[in-house]
Amino acid sequence: MTHRVCLVHYHEIGLKGKNRSTFENQLVRNLNRALRGQGVDAVKRVSGHILVSFASGQATEDHARIIAQVPGVARVSLAYLCHLDETEYCAAAVKALGEAGDFETFKVHARRSATAYGLHTLDIHQLVGGVLCEAFPTKKVQMRNPDVTVFVLVVQGSVYVYAASRPGVGGLPVGTAGKVVTLLSSGFDSPVATWMVGRRGAICVPVHFSGRPMTSDSSEWLCQDIVQALAPAGLIGRLYVVPFGERQREISLAVPQSLRIITYRRVMLSVAERIAELEGAKALVTGESLGQVASQTLENIAAVNEVVSMPVLRPLIGSDKMEIMRRAEQIGTHDISSQSAEDCCTLFMPRRPETHARLDAVHAAWDAFDHDAMIQELVEGVEYVDYDHCPAYKPPRELRAWHRELAPVDREDA
Repeated sequence: MTHRVCLVHYHEIGLKGKNRSTFENQLVRNLNRALRGQGVDAVKRVSGHILVSFASGQATEDHARIIAQVPGVARVSLAYLCHLDETEYCAAAVKALGEAGDFETFKVHARRSATAYGLHTLDIHQLVGGVLCEAFPTKKVQMRNPDVTVFVLVVQGSVYVYAASRPGVGGLPVGTAGKVVTLLSSGFDSPVATWMVGRRGAICVPVHFSGRPMTSDSSEWLCQDIVQALAPAGLIGRLYVVPFGERQREISLAVPQSLRIITYRRVMLSVAERIAELEGAKALVTGESLGQVASQTLENIAAVNEVVSMPVLRPLIGSDKMEIMRRAEQIGTHDISSQSAEDCCTLFMPRRPETHARLDAVHAAWDAFDHDAMIQELVEGVEYVDYDHCPAYKPPRELRAWHRELAPVDREDA
């Protein structure tokens, strides 16, 4: 029986030089993790592709869907794995074209990396094309822009035949671009920003600032749901939660009303930077979009950035809300973010927030309370929960015993 496998195609990885194997090996590890529990037999590199085979011998659309969500995957094809037997791979080509849905035109594209095989690519074109013309007499061969292309790849003593491919998310494998700390809320923007940086190969360590104890912990549960939604991409190994409500109340009593949001964000970025230093992360990530809200004007962004020395990445800075929401639908976080939840963003909000902050006023507000002591207290009180989604993530030793695990651990115990 001809086996069905997933043939993984990549693009950017193929452009790498001497370290290409590093990227390929990381993608293999990430695919193994994403497909855990799916009956995988092997995930291995095969001549410019990655081959995923299953113990059952039959890869499915569900397997291809999971693989397509892993950063680094450009396309995934459900392929028939055949021996170097003309009858066998021609029959597979007939099956592949028959599964392609409605079409009027087709062509055959053959490639041979095994030069020991007797047939040249032109011979394979003629052989397979002739069989397909007999099997589908009402369909036409069209060499330019056909409705369907049947691929026949001769690789290392085997033949892979496929017609249907599912687009992947592209990018680079998570774990090949270092580690970042992301500021994660339960809204639309920050999960998308986290995903976009993870898609470029970064391990993402989200930090959520909760309004607890001044609000419920509902935003924390939504953030955990977001992490679970992003699990197939393998971006996240740990989520930090910082109870921020009491400190916000202290800030609201100490600084001018119009500068509350800027002051909150300065504290948040400072805490995130401290966590990033403990994690060995090289940058912070936020979901800010220029001009979207009062705190995201150029002046206010500069006033917040001032308190950290680490680079702050803002992948959504030029995106509008509709673009962000479309991306949220694509990555599976849209419905979670659509749910309302009290969090630190809703606490002690000013009636008229400053949109063009002056640095001298910001500095005066910053010095109106003991910000260093507050930041240290927040870092010491941080909570976290670990996930096994990201094979490249290694927790910092400094934080293994410091902080209690995110509570409640089980919803039934809440």
